[in-house]
Amino acid sequence: MAHRIGGRKLSRKQGPRISLFKNLTVSVIRYERVKTTEAKAKEISGRVEKMITLAKRGDIAARRSVVANFPNEPLVVAKLFDEIAPKYADRTSGFTRIVRLGQRRGDAAEMVQIELV
Repeated sequence: MAHRIGGRKLSRKQGPRISLFKNLTVSVIRYERVKTTEAKAKEISGRVEKMITLAKRGDIAARRSVVANFPNEPLVVAKLFDEIAPKYADRTSGFTRIVRLGQRRGDAAEMVQIELV
């Protein structure tokens, strides 16, 4: 039995789901706002917050942790440490905002925009 395992499955197997979350997290950091469904936005919000908190620490161990999460994205890692982390130096949390945009026309999924505050 798998007790105390949380998170949304989003009708995907483990590999594609992890890839989706990493790609969305990179997109939010790179573009600072992404339009997606509500369930996906709620799931990646915490992941983005963790990456920004690590970048605020700014030491070598934090940089290595971020690089381990995004090994093929050196520009995103640089932007996270050089631009985004100093911008949120005075905040302890609450780096992301989810704004509702209404329902998608095709399947009536609730669309939102997740953005950095």
